[in-house]
Amino acid sequence: MLFSATLSPRVMELAYEFMNLAERVRIEPEQVTAEKVEQILYHAGRREKFPLLLGLLKKEEAADRVLIFVNTKKEAEYLTERLLANDLKAAVISGDIPQNKRMRLLKEFKEGRLTFLVATDVASRGLHIDGVSHVINYDLPQDAADYVHRIGRTARAGAFGKAISFADEDLVFHLPEIEEYIGRKIPSAFPEEDDFFRDYKRSAPRKKAPVPERRAPEGKRSRTRRPPRHKGGPK
Repeated sequence: MLFSATLSPRVMELAYEFMNLAERVRIEPEQVTAEKVEQILYHAGRREKFPLLLGLLKKEEAADRVLIFVNTKKEAEYLTERLLANDLKAAVISGDIPQNKRMRLLKEFKEGRLTFLVATDVASRGLHIDGVSHVINYDLPQDAADYVHRIGRTARAGAFGKAISFADEDLVFHLPEIEEYIGRKIPSAFPEEDDFFRDYKRSAPRKKAPVPERRAPEGKRSRTRRPPRHKGGPK
């Protein structure tokens, strides 16, 4: 038997190539999204998402273990730097992080030493972390199925959880496909001014690199220029 979280055409090709008389068994879930996940979507511009994120986190109670999903590794690294600059314990996890480092970050996240874990979709499948209080779609996913996998990281084992999504001017076009996939409208709202926290640090202060001391190469003596001779002086 072959078990896989997803059955892409490539996986099916491998199954039929190496298995004898392979048969596909698929069970449709009764409900696409977890029942105890509270979902909310905010319409916000791309440049407004970070102050909105900080503002909502200040209002949310028990936001002590938060998964933040973005669509690219570059955005994950940039967002993590901004969170760290504002004294928030955060780390990034993506597909090219070595396994030992990934396991260490997950352990710190589970033990509460990390409050925020910024992840790409590599972390939306196969992660089993108890007690994730919030899942935030900082970037709305481009694949409808990824939305379900992302918010499924919270409200596990009968617990309650909250999924907050941001729809900016570029990614809002994926919203109809997501809502069609889950079979319902996601409750949405336009943020009020008091939902934003604008007094934040743009980036961490950079330390000035020390200026290296210039030294003469070994084996060479520094030469001092003699004062010019005056004409008519002694030879």
